[in-house]
Amino acid sequence: MPKIRVGVIGVGNCFAGLLQGIEYYRNNKSKRVGLIHEKIGGYSIEDIEFVSAFDVAENKVGKPLSEAIYASPNCVNWVNSVRASDVIVKEAPILDGVGVYAETVFKPIKQSKTLDQLREEIIEEIKRTDTRILINYLPVGSQKATEFWASIALETCCAFINCIPVFVASDENWGRRFAEKGVPIIGDDVKSQLGSTIVHRVLAKLCSDRGVVIDRTYQLNFGGNTDFLTMLERERLKSKKISKTEAVQSQLDYRLSEACIHIGPSDFVPFLGNRKIAYIRIEGRLFADVPFSLELRLDVDDKANSAAIALDAIRCAQLALDKNIGGPLLEASAYFMKHPPVQLDDWEAKRRLEEWISKLSQK
Repeated sequence: MPKIRVGVIGVGNCFAGLLQGIEYYRNNKSKRVGLIHEKIGGYSIEDIEFVSAFDVAENKVGKPLSEAIYASPNCVNWVNSVRASDVIVKEAPILDGVGVYAETVFKPIKQSKTLDQLREEIIEEIKRTDTRILINYLPVGSQKATEFWASIALETCCAFINCIPVFVASDENWGRRFAEKGVPIIGDDVKSQLGSTIVHRVLAKLCSDRGVVIDRTYQLNFGGNTDFLTMLERERLKSKKISKTEAVQSQLDYRLSEACIHIGPSDFVPFLGNRKIAYIRIEGRLFADVPFSLELRLDVDDKANSAAIALDAIRCAQLALDKNIGGPLLEASAYFMKHPPVQLDDWEAKRRLEEWISKLSQK
């Protein structure tokens, strides 16, 4: 198979986990635990190559990608090193990509170039490296920065995978632009492999399917990485809360009032590092209005949680490129993302995605 040529936007913990995870499987050929699909359209995870990278941290820009993933404040360290890379991290525009709290743990590069100059350099780098897919790992709340990169994807005809809660694939205007250009997009806001929202969705769907009424529910999350630090800036959380809340609301046959559902990041606890702890509570009524409550505590490595999803999203994006399919990829977005253009329950989304992969793989 030809290599899948990917560019990464934001060399943070999520990407560090993704790249180190690929290295783990390369070094342990017999281990496939944790992979959702070993192959998609003939592509294995070892067919993925990261050929370009962009960031705004002073200690990452200008460094080889294989070194930048270990730079502070990144704290993913599953393997001691990844194979040396000749990919050099290039400067990205900051725009709204750095929050006030994030600046306390890393130093953004001093930008002397205009936005137009950076845009030209980025496009030149994408063309030089023959990047075909861009995956967006910017911090929560990076609205302007994400829209900048979505426009870059359109201009360079790169498939776009939007892993953050800024609405692009699920926005009608952006979706139409990608469709008209014939460029595939998967988004928005990547689900975890086994995280708080996917567990909450499944529990909500279980209640709904079995005639159980949910009256109130909450999901409280806290962790110690830079994502949770950034989310202390509450004004950056509007789209994040919408994304997570709608992911759960969509599984019910009725809508809970805002007073009866609370889902969102709660606090930053530095010593947790990449650990994320979530508390989920559901209160409701069973047969004959008999009340019940359910509580769950989830403790996971936050950055291990989206890597398996990202690996599949990348390969689905490449499959769409191979078959000249543009616009929002509905099946992939519904299964991989919290805020897709069309919400489906996870079983139905998986069924449709498997059919989509099988159909395109046979052509």
